[in-house]
Amino acid sequence: MGARDGNTMTDPEPGGRLTLQTIAMPADTNANGDIFGGWLMAQMDLGCSVLARARAQGRVATVAVEAMTFHKPVRVGDVVSIHASLEREGRTSMTIAAEAWVTRQPEGRRLRVTEGRFVFVAVDADGDKRPLP
Repeated sequence: MGARDGNTMTDPEPGGRLTLQTIAMPADTNANGDIFGGWLMAQMDLGCSVLARARAQGRVATVAVEAMTFHKPVRVGDVVSIHASLEREGRTSMTIAAEAWVTRQPEGRRLRVTEGRFVFVAVDADGDKRPLP
C-alpha cells in the first residue's frame, strides 16, 4: 500500500493489478449521501478474490480483513477501481493488499479513497482448507 504524508496521498498511480471496476450508484449510499463503507469493502473483497482465486487456481474464502482505512468519501457516479497485490502467502493462505481508487465524473480526477488488507484461504469443494499449488 502506498506511502502517505498526513492526509495527502503520495502515490501518483494505483499499486497492484486492476481486478475490478464498477460505478457507485444511488442505492449504495449511506445516510450522509456518500457511498456506504460496507459496499466499498465488499467491492474490495471481490477485487482481492480475483487475485486470490488466480493464485490458488480454484476456490478461496475470505478469512480476515486485517486493515481498512477510508481516506476520502466515494460519491454517486464515481468510477470505482480496485487494485490488488499479493503481499504474503503461506501454505494455505494469502494476504492481499487492496487500494480503491475513484475517477470523479465529469472532471476525470483520480483519487485513492481506501486501502485495506484481506486474508484468503484456498479451499476445496467441501470448503476445507487446501494447500496452495
